[in-house]
Amino acid sequence: MRHRKSVVCVVTVLLTLAGCSKPAATGEQRPDGSGEGSASFINKVWSVSESSGVAPGTLYVFLSGGTLVITSPNSKPALGTWKDEGGALTMVEEGIPYKVDVLKLSKDEFRIRSNNPGQPVEITLVPAEGQSRPK
Repeated sequence: MRHRKSVVCVVTVLLTLAGCSKPAATGEQRPDGSGEGSASFINKVWSVSESSGVAPGTLYVFLSGGTLVITSPNSKPALGTWKDEGGALTMVEEGIPYKVDVLKLSKDEFRIRSNNPGQPVEITLVPAEGQSRPK
């Protein structure tokens, strides 16, 4: 129960920070190759719905300043970074950069393939609002 409260607290802080962060610049190129008016994964709390290597219910937040926050009911929150350079997305976790392929990006789904050492990990993320999480 105590860990669930800390996850709720982290998500609340992230949502507050996302609301204070400025949106992506007009006409900015996004990892899916589109510009202004398209779906964005930035400043949203995403929940893992399916993955070949990440527990369902794990939360991902890509803050506009390049901070990546990952948390789940079974682990401590982790901070990393992310960047989008010329449509190439990179996530840095525990100091290790991973090239990431954006497979789908819409307002209802963000599907990625993280090219980790060994086997790539596919992750399907959905907006966390209103999603039930595993207990």
